[in-house]
Amino acid sequence: MYLSVVIPTYNPNRERLLATIEGLKKQNAAPEAWELILVDNNSNNKVIDEISLQWKATARVVIEKNQGLTYARLRGVDEAKGDIVIFVDDDNILGESYVQNTITIFTDHPNIGAIGGKSLPELPYEEPEWLPTFYFSLALRDFGDEAIIQQWENKFPEYGPIGAGMAVRKAALQSYRAKINSGKSIITDRKGNSLSSGGDNDILLEIVKSGWDSGYFPQLSLRHIIPAERLEINYLGRLCKDLSKSWIYVLESHGISPWKKIPGWTVPLRKLKSFVVYKAWKNSYNYLKWKGACGTFEGLAG
Repeated sequence: MYLSVVIPTYNPNRERLLATIEGLKKQNAAPEAWELILVDNNSNNKVIDEISLQWKATARVVIEKNQGLTYARLRGVDEAKGDIVIFVDDDNILGESYVQNTITIFTDHPNIGAIGGKSLPELPYEEPEWLPTFYFSLALRDFGDEAIIQQWENKFPEYGPIGAGMAVRKAALQSYRAKINSGKSIITDRKGNSLSSGGDNDILLEIVKSGWDSGYFPQLSLRHIIPAERLEINYLGRLCKDLSKSWIYVLESHGISPWKKIPGWTVPLRKLKSFVVYKAWKNSYNYLKWKGACGTFEGLAG
């Protein structure tokens, strides 16, 4: 079984991308078992030109002109020669057995379509006490040390993989690809400096709805670099709001939203009421919870 590592990136931070590349250099899988594809999603900061991939014979850079994480991921899949693709963000540092463990898991579980594992914080500063509540918003998670395999049960598979480190069987992407090619997808995901998301959840739902299993495997572990600027309250507030909004859109697009739509004219009133309910003025934790609620209201009214 051959594997392709795909790194979609747009105007990457040099140090974080180098850390990602260093993590890949340390993989203990046989070099001939995998390839590396760096997808430049129309960057203009020239950082990629400074990155050497000469350490790996099968590594290459491809350019995707269509802006957006969805297009970058699909370009990586199109270029991939592997049966399996791992999507690695440009701030993820894979554990040294990540690639080999992925190959082993897909070999041992022929009906697995998508898998992921632990995404642990890499923080160059002291972690705020309130931060764990917002791990989900920062693509961080740890479900423990037991593997969990799930099937489609007319709801989102809560232990399914997130985009950071998501590994998919290429054959399981047929439904997702057909939807994107048809133009029926309403999930925009990250695009330029936008903080919208949901593309990874859309991929996962299409895979499990097609009859493939999804899985959480703790032996897949990565460190996710969270720079201090991502914890600035304005940035994190915008992230919480946009994630909540995107989450509603994903669930509605698959007909599994548990919430009823709300009239658009009620949104300002709901935001005002929740501002008081959450006491958003008191501290960062309350403010971020309120911003998340604002995103939910906007999503339900959209």
